[in-house]
This record gives sequence, structure tokens and C-alpha cells, in this order.
Amino acid sequence: METTKKIIIYQVFTRLFGNQNKTCQSDGSIEVNGCGKMKDFTKQALHEIKKLGATHIWYTGLLAHASQTDYTAYGIPKNHPSIVKGKAGSPYAIRDYYDVDPDLAEHVDKRMEEFDDLVKRTHECGLKMIIDFVPNHVARQYHSIAKPQGVKDLGEEDDCTQAFNPQNNFYYIPDQKLGGEIDFYNPEMGTYEEMPAKATGNDRFDPWPNRNDWYETVKLNYGVDYINHTGGHFDPIPNTWLKMEQILNYWAEKGIDGFRCDMAEMVPCEFWGWVIPRIKATYPHIIFIAEVYNPNEYRNYIYNGHFDYLYDKVGLYDTLRNITCGYGSATGITHCWQNVDDIQDHMLNFLENHDEQRIASGFFAQDPFKAIPAFIVSACLRKNPVMLYFGQELGEKGMDSEGFSGRDGRTTIFDYWCVDSIFRWNNHGRWNTHLLNDREKELRHIYETILHICQTEPAISDGDFFDLMYVNLNGWQMNEHKQYAFLRKFANEVLLIMVNFGDAAAQIGVNIPSHAFDYLKMTPAPKCKCKDLLSGKQETICLSPDSPVCTELPAFGGKILKFKIK
Repeated sequence: METTKKIIIYQVFTRLFGNQNKTCQSDGSIEVNGCGKMKDFTKQALHEIKKLGATHIWYTGLLAHASQTDYTAYGIPKNHPSIVKGKAGSPYAIRDYYDVDPDLAEHVDKRMEEFDDLVKRTHECGLKMIIDFVPNHVARQYHSIAKPQGVKDLGEEDDCTQAFNPQNNFYYIPDQKLGGEIDFYNPEMGTYEEMPAKATGNDRFDPWPNRNDWYETVKLNYGVDYINHTGGHFDPIPNTWLKMEQILNYWAEKGIDGFRCDMAEMVPCEFWGWVIPRIKATYPHIIFIAEVYNPNEYRNYIYNGHFDYLYDKVGLYDTLRNITCGYGSATGITHCWQNVDDIQDHMLNFLENHDEQRIASGFFAQDPFKAIPAFIVSACLRKNPVMLYFGQELGEKGMDSEGFSGRDGRTTIFDYWCVDSIFRWNNHGRWNTHLLNDREKELRHIYETILHICQTEPAISDGDFFDLMYVNLNGWQMNEHKQYAFLRKFANEVLLIMVNFGDAAAQIGVNIPSHAFDYLKMTPAPKCKCKDLLSGKQETICLSPDSPVCTELPAFGGKILKFKIK
């Protein structure tokens, strides 16, 4: 298969991916519920992910984070349970930036060797490797036992008598103890005490976090004075900047290919503008992906922060979700790309990730097939990357009550658990479809088909784009609220992509204006032979600015009609 430059990211929650324990109990320990390991990403498993169409794999939760599991036998300090969310803990409460999470190792004392093997195995299977970088906050009991010789720990040289000092790593509430509505008492370990209290990770600069806060984390200080509101103090370079650069270099040297930067917009853009070029000077191939939700900041983080890609959450994701659920119009898709047209190549599209509810959950679409048109749009609209979350291609429901993560339509990131669809696909390490039902097999085949089109069609990865909606509004041949159509073109190959968000098949007529023929240098053809890349079936259409393209779209489906022009 000839591949193109389209980036397709397969996100996996590492601790859940390979777990084969089906007798999980809500809030169960690692001994009761089991835990997936890095070794579960066998060459066979990775080849299956590659075969699906992925170019990159994002291993979520690899860095050592706070947990209620006891690893003191390996010299790893025990975390106080009252400041850990769930038995397994949040992968975004980092306890050691220089270490791999011990849960993920078959042999805890050899966890870094197992990580190095995972990097090597991933690359040997033709995939590039992305890991998390969590820059905004750390676990309350952060302490690095794996840091290289000569590296100072976070907070080690802080003056904690000062609420803000640009050279401190943390923000402090001097002379006040951590308190609030959280019960910091544990029968085994007593009361967790923090004096002076540190600011909480979601920008709480008082000592009283509540249950809705990121109370298990502390905010890192990048030289922005949130206390006295005196702005940024970036000269001399804040100490936190230097420590973060060391951490990024440490992992880059291990051969990874990208960082997904958690809550990047809570860290000053000036830091990114300083650190990313410095990392890329040595490792030019590494990509940086930002979790940013404020559209007003998008261009700042691209042009001044030097990020390669940003989440397209509040634009395309929210719009496609609304359309899929039946309370949004397909015309909204046009507004999405128009709002980011100048930076479109930098946007990362997705319909699922670890923060969002599963498509097949009762909180989203219930039926995963309803989101097929949305995925066609997400994957094929422009040249930019697309991401899917493990199990999305199998219709994983995410409707378990796993423990700290209740029944919320998400796959837990806090608990030890087994993901049903992945468990059956795993099939005791065989990684085949024998235990999947027919609908799961069909859904996976559809995802694979769409992703392979993205990989093999230059019109998707490199081609021009033309939105057809402005000439298809308020007509009787197409329902602009339920159908969406656009063109992609590269060289002499054109793709006419049409989707139907409706629950019934639709006989439609799509107008293609004269401007599209001029812009894409197409010649009208009254009998144009084309092939639907989704079904493999041949069709003959009338390609003319004077006559609509008439075809039937399946319910919750679409067509990608490919034809050549002279």
C-alpha cells in the first residue's frame, strides 16, 4: 500500500489496553483487577494497529504518576491515598517526570528497559510514537527518584515563604495548611499534611480545593504572577523552564517522535516559543501537539508557541457531535473550517479521546454507526491529522462504573479495569477478530476502509478542498441539515465526498458550481465514470455545473466518488 503524508494517530490508554482480567470489581486494586503492561503491545498487536491505518500511536499514561498501589519494595515512595484519584490514579498527576509508571512493567525494576523495548518495537512495526508531556501540574507528593545525576528536583530550591517568586517551581500560600472540603485522612497513613499549602493545578491559589478541583495536583510556576497580577517575569529565564527543557530532552533522546502536551494553554505561550525550537534544533522530527480549547489563542500557540498541531475540540468536534446527536445542522461544518482556514493544516481532528464520552455510550450517540458520516468528515475534510481512541473502531460503549470514574460514558483513566471490546479483540494475545460480533467486525472494517483512503489518496493528504454547501442550500434535492458535500482534488484525480447524517437513505442531487470547475480545473463530462471508494461500486454521474450529481446515500453513511479529469 502506497502511503501518503496524512498523520493518523491511534490513542491507547496503556494500562487498559492489554488487561485480560474480566472479573474486575468497582474500585478494585491492581491485584484484583489486573493491569495491562507495555509488553502487551506485541509486534502482532502493533501490526494490527498499523493495519487499521495508523501512522502514529499515542501511549497515554506512560509517565510515573501518583497511585494507591504500593511499590515501596522497589524504592518508590508510597502516595497518600487521599490525594490520589482512584486506585490507579490519574495519569496527569505526575510523580516523577523521569520515570515510567511501574504499573506498566512486567518487571518493575526493569521498567525503563521495557520502555526502551517498546520504543524499538513500535518503530520496527512502522509506527511513530507519541507520549504525554504534562507541563502545567504535578502530583502533590512529586519526588523524582529517577532523575539523572546533577538534576535538581522540582521545588528543591524554592523559597516557600514567598507566594510568588519567578524562580520558584511552585506557588505557595505561606503560613497556611492545605485544607478545604477534601478529607485528607486515611486510616493507614493518617492525615496528609501540606504546610505551606501549594496552589492547586487548576489555578486555585488558595489552600481550600474542593472535589471538583484537580486537588490531587499542584500548579507549576512558569514565571507568571497570578498572586499580585504583575504579569510574566521571563527574564532571567524561570527555573521551571530550564527543568522542563531537561525533561523534554530526556525523553526525546530515547527516540520518541512526539509529545502531546496536556493543557498547554495553562502554560504561558512564551515558554513554548522558547522551548520547542530548542528541542527541535536537536530533534527536528519531533512533533508537538497542544491541548488548547480557546480559539482566540490558536494562532498564538501556532505562530508564537511553535506547536505543530492543536486539538480541534470546540470547533469541529463539538459541531460533529451535535449533528450526530440530531441537534445541530450539517451547515455548521462550513463555519468550522472557515474559522480556522488559515491554520487548518495545524488542527487535529477527533471524535473520541480519553476526556470525551464514547460515541456508543448512552451519553452520546448510543449506536456507533451513527457517527460514520462524522468520521468521514473528520478524516477526509482537509490535509490535517486525525485521531481515534482505542476501541472507537469497535464501538466501545464506556458505560461501566469502574470506581472513581463512575458511569459517565467514558473509559476510566483513574481505575484498574478491563475494556470489553479490546479484551475480545485481544483474545488472549492473538489480536484477531474471532471473538468480535458481526457489528463490531463491520464497524472496524468501515474505519479501516476510511483510514486507508486517507493513507492512499493524495487528494486527502495533499489535495485541494472545495466546500459545495453554498450552492446546495434551501433546495429540494438535498437536505443541508442532514447532508454535507465537498470536493478534494490532487493532480487529475478528484474525490466527491458526500455524507448523510440522517437515519434513512437519501436520494440527493448535489450541485457543483462553475467556480468549482474553474478553481479545480475540471472539465464537464455528461457521463463521468467513478468509483465509490467506500463500497467499491462503480457509478456514472453527470459532471456539469448545469446539472446536479444524483446519487443515493445510505443512512448514517456516505460515498467517496473518485474520478479522473482530463
